[in-house]
Amino acid sequence: MSRSPAAPGGTLVLDSEGLAKAVLRDRTVTSWLALARADDLRVITSAATLVEVVHPRVNRPALEWTLSRLVIEPVTEPIARHAATLLSDASLHGHKYAIDAMLSATALAAPSPVTVLTSDPDDLAGLCGPRVTVIKV
Repeated sequence: MSRSPAAPGGTLVLDSEGLAKAVLRDRTVTSWLALARADDLRVITSAATLVEVVHPRVNRPALEWTLSRLVIEPVTEPIARHAATLLSDASLHGHKYAIDAMLSATALAAPSPVTVLTSDPDDLAGLCGPRVTVIKV
């Protein structure tokens, strides 16, 4: 049985660095995004990631264009509770890891296979475990 063309074949997740590099049209991230579209993958980020990316020097039109091309997943109560569990399981806590944990919980809730583009592969791999492929960008 073949997959319906309307059903995505997995998910590409951008952390703050992945999103920032997408806004800057980084060649590596742009290539990943093109491959994701060609393979019918959902491209997502967590709403919490926007907090890290938005700053006074960001190119707002480029940011808005980039955001229009992906799905911004909300931080719901179940995602927040799962993020707290991920932190606890990894013996981590506090604001230093909170956004990574929310992104990890979002990635784990996404249709698999899931790949995360991140500048922090050790923390994300530790939080997501083996169900998510973590790629350093």
